[in-house]
Amino acid sequence: MEHEGQQFATPEHSPRPMEMMGFMDALTSVFRNNYATFSGRASRSEYWWSYLGISIISLIAQIVGVGGAVALLGVNESLAGLILFVPVVVILGIIIPALAVSVRRMHDTGRSGWMMLLFLIPCIGIILMLVWFLDAGQPHVNAYGSVPTNKLE
Repeated sequence: MEHEGQQFATPEHSPRPMEMMGFMDALTSVFRNNYATFSGRASRSEYWWSYLGISIISLIAQIVGVGGAVALLGVNESLAGLILFVPVVVILGIIIPALAVSVRRMHDTGRSGWMMLLFLIPCIGIILMLVWFLDAGQPHVNAYGSVPTNKLE
């Protein structure tokens, strides 16, 4: 039913990028250009490459923290306890960009970032989030912005 003076328009179609974002470009985008940017959209490649980078950084920090503490345990116990804070500091430094890129990925699929709270539901939330993060983004401009270009700005 068409109302007088009102048009129903289809969303502006913009094709998905043909090339995926590389590992270093994704880390640069997440940590340098969009450290705490929760608006806009993030492509699958930006999200998954940054997720891999964040996991590697976290793993290295944990190895350095625990390995250093074990190595220093017999030498200086207070320094061994202090080096255990290395992973905590690193994780505190990467949690904001990790959340930001996750929210932008949700935006790319046309969902609000608040939907990430479903992650708190055991089992179902994790599966649902995984499915959404693997889902292709919307091929048109949506309420959260234009289609990501996969190019550094």
